[in-house]
Amino acid sequence: MARFRYSMQSILEIKLKMETQAKQEFSAAKAALDAEEACLARLKERKEEYLRQAAELLTGELDLQKVDEAHTAAYLMDGFIASQQDRVEAARDKLEAARARLTEVMKERKTHENLKEKAFAQFVAEENRREGKEVDELTSYVYGQRRSAAGKESAPV
Repeated sequence: MARFRYSMQSILEIKLKMETQAKQEFSAAKAALDAEEACLARLKERKEEYLRQAAELLTGELDLQKVDEAHTAAYLMDGFIASQQDRVEAARDKLEAARARLTEVMKERKTHENLKEKAFAQFVAEENRREGKEVDELTSYVYGQRRSAAGKESAPV
């Protein structure tokens, strides 16, 4: 039996490499988003801590300067939080772009794999036809040889 060779194997290998690269880019974008979200969560926790401090300072001996500092710090944290939310959104956009690229690359790879499978099926069918033809020719030859051998035995000399 002949050996199957896919004519576009090099393209399929390139698609596989592109898919691996797209997976790495997606993973990096996901890690960046996770880091930005963790930073946002820390900023929100700090703001809550400043607000708790301000509330505690109001329940004991009043130190208006410390209460004002706690409120100012909480107010400043709002600006940091808004800025961090913008970075989180940018990271989400990058993640979605990486996801779209990965999806597209995976579709291209699957398309080439399907083409390879179809080419292999066609190759197998052609090999089966060729082998069938060879068997038919061999059977015809053997039958012809037996018939000519039987005809020589019965012919008068």
